[in-house]
Amino acid sequence: MSDIDADYEETDGERLLTFRRDGRTATVAQNSEGYAMLKVRDAGGDELERYYGFDMALDHAAELLGVAVHDLPVPEDASDMGM
Repeated sequence: MSDIDADYEETDGERLLTFRRDGRTATVAQNSEGYAMLKVRDAGGDELERYYGFDMALDHAAELLGVAVHDLPVPEDASDMGM
């Protein structure tokens, strides 16, 4: 779906996959070592839920954006997130 923007970045402490659509934002975050649970955050950075699996975190992000999970464009660098 072309109206969803996806950005992946690595900071000093986290891997962040952020989706934006129609003014809504959902971020899936994991520690930079890649072994912690995934956190789903809203636009304000507030943690909403934690997940072990990437698929469940993506499902929540899709729900926040009002789209189907298969519509989320996941960059290759982020495809290995999750435990």
